[in-house]
Amino acid sequence: MVHVLILRAAGTNCEVETARAFKIAGSDPKILRVNEVYRQKLNLMDYEIIAIPGGFSYGDDVSSGKILALELRYFLREALHRFISDGRLIIGICNGFQVLVKAGLLPAFEGPFIRQEATLAFNDIGYYHDRWVYLKCLNKNTPFTSHLKDIIELPVAHAEGKFIIGRDGLKKLERNNQIALIYVDEKGREADFPYNPNGSVRNIAGVTNPEGNIMGLMPHPERFIHPYHYPNWTRCIKEADGMKIFRSMVEYAKKKL
Repeated sequence: MVHVLILRAAGTNCEVETARAFKIAGSDPKILRVNEVYRQKLNLMDYEIIAIPGGFSYGDDVSSGKILALELRYFLREALHRFISDGRLIIGICNGFQVLVKAGLLPAFEGPFIRQEATLAFNDIGYYHDRWVYLKCLNKNTPFTSHLKDIIELPVAHAEGKFIIGRDGLKKLERNNQIALIYVDEKGREADFPYNPNGSVRNIAGVTNPEGNIMGLMPHPERFIHPYHYPNWTRCIKEADGMKIFRSMVEYAKKKL
């Protein structure tokens, strides 16, 4: 059985849906507060996957995901180093993506926790925004995206989802094939708002680390794990796009057991 640790903090609000998705995918998820993990010195190596779900950790009072990112950086650094070096999987969704970026776990060109190399800032429209978006999968050779079609649909819901990185960093992302998902229109073409809901550089919606075992994405796959979640559900007769991400992770982890 693949064991999944879902890390939550005060303000996290998508942990139950994320756990449900992992359970349907055939794994054994467990939700724990991050302070329970480091105060009780729990062994992260008891898990094959770590997920940081969406929400507003610690109210995003300093900036989105920053406080939880600092907890990972200063209380779980060594344990996460071992976890990542062993090739185990970490996914951060929405607020979890913000956490991974601000902790230095993505894009992590020089390795985990070295420095923060990108950020996620306020949407260009200046406020919280939610809608369904089209996404193009640019890299299917990851444990997260191997089951995806070229174009998928997922919902977004965020205020600080604009992925920003410098010119040199963007070149590294492209050269390393670290851009997993980008926002597109229904025909798969890069386009501005509303197709790109936040103004992200290069329409980036999701990235991985160079090794490919950490991924962060702003859209919410856990909100599309059943065809009935889709607004036009009568035409969605196959497996939901979000579910494919969870199944991809669990199947990959099973092969490594």
